[in-house]
Amino acid sequence: MEWVLDSSILIKLMLSGSLGAVIGLERELKRKPVGLKTSIVISIISCLLTIVSVESVYLYHQDASINITMDPLRLAAQIVSGIGFLGAGVILHRANDSISGLTTAAMIWGAAGVGIVVGAGFYAAALAGVVMMILAVEILPFILRMTGPRRLREKTLRIKLRTGAHHHVQGIVKSLEQHDISIKRIHIYYDEKNNSHLLELTVGVYFKRRTTEVYYTLSEIPNIQSVDVESS
Repeated sequence: MEWVLDSSILIKLMLSGSLGAVIGLERELKRKPVGLKTSIVISIISCLLTIVSVESVYLYHQDASINITMDPLRLAAQIVSGIGFLGAGVILHRANDSISGLTTAAMIWGAAGVGIVVGAGFYAAALAGVVMMILAVEILPFILRMTGPRRLREKTLRIKLRTGAHHHVQGIVKSLEQHDISIKRIHIYYDEKNNSHLLELTVGVYFKRRTTEVYYTLSEIPNIQSVDVESS
């Protein structure tokens, strides 16, 4: 029994690697943890394991003296569950209870899925899947930002403000709202060491608004001693 590396297998691996590169490039351009190389490796190896899983059924059934019953996609099915461990590694729980990395984890799962689909021989489905993935993470958010409700046209910023007296807090909050800065979450506490009050805010601003502009606006609000702005 011999498994020959024919041109169809090479085509599958190259197509899988190319589609994985498209997914990885999208993450790379956004400076996400999983980039070009990782996505290519995931896609190619998933494709290779699927090819082995499918081809081994026909390979071992050629021996009439051995009665073997195999599921041609049994090995590929384990990729779907196994890739979850890799995806979990890029999901971060930040100190302010926000979660990041979910889209990247989903793209990892998608790269593995594309490899499986190509390895099983469904080329058109794999191409359509990648196109729809890129549309979902790039084009659709842009359309929603331009035409959707206000909440979908906002980007999230994390802001830390310091003020000297507690009676200034209400005025500061009102000033933020007057400058089109919507407050989603607020945490206020007293800094005994510096005898000041700290405001930790999660806010939403129009997605085209520059972070530097927001910083300058906050700096101009009376009774604010210090400003710290962090974009998502």
